[in-house]
Amino acid sequence: MYDQSKLSELIRFACVDAGSTVIDVYPGDGDWTRLFSDVVGPKGRVYSFVPAEVADFKNDPVGRMRTLAKEPGRENVEAVSADLVEMPQATQPADVLWLHLFYHDLHTALIQKKGATAADFNRAVYERLKPGGCYVIVDHAAAAGAGTGDAQSLHRIDPAFVREEVEAAGFVLDAKSTMLANNDDPHSIKVFDPSIKGQTDRFAYRFVKI
Repeated sequence: MYDQSKLSELIRFACVDAGSTVIDVYPGDGDWTRLFSDVVGPKGRVYSFVPAEVADFKNDPVGRMRTLAKEPGRENVEAVSADLVEMPQATQPADVLWLHLFYHDLHTALIQKKGATAADFNRAVYERLKPGGCYVIVDHAAAAGAGTGDAQSLHRIDPAFVREEVEAAGFVLDAKSTMLANNDDPHSIKVFDPSIKGQTDRFAYRFVKI
């Protein structure tokens, strides 16, 4: 999805280093899990966390991550699955929690079907991170002022609203990046539309647990 320079910049932005413990939430194909596994090395740990809300998908996300964890050199990866708000019980205290193109889904019927809300999840993240730990969110931007109105229909969310929600859980915004910004994105079309797919305007926030 990104060229090597952006991948490297995102990993630096996320503060993932050798020896870090990272929770990769909703890992998809496992690309970020693999990258983080390489970075944290044998003294680090990567939890590839599949929310139970999506565990029944036809592509078997839990099975895929368990297979990934058995790849040569992936001894530092553990595939886990639980309800979103039960994430603290399924993982160990972490230095970084990574959420890539998923935060908006916290405001969709699919993810809320078991009763989880964004506020619940943000509190769970706060509980699981070590003091000084980083909560890193990258997502598709909605138009300013849209709030969560486009989360279900366009898979977008207003960055300012994300910041407000996450800070309400006790986090402090530590950094934001425009490395994935696209000012030509009209913000009014679905992120999967061929005219914008892969080129959406994206924001990156790093929050810290004080």
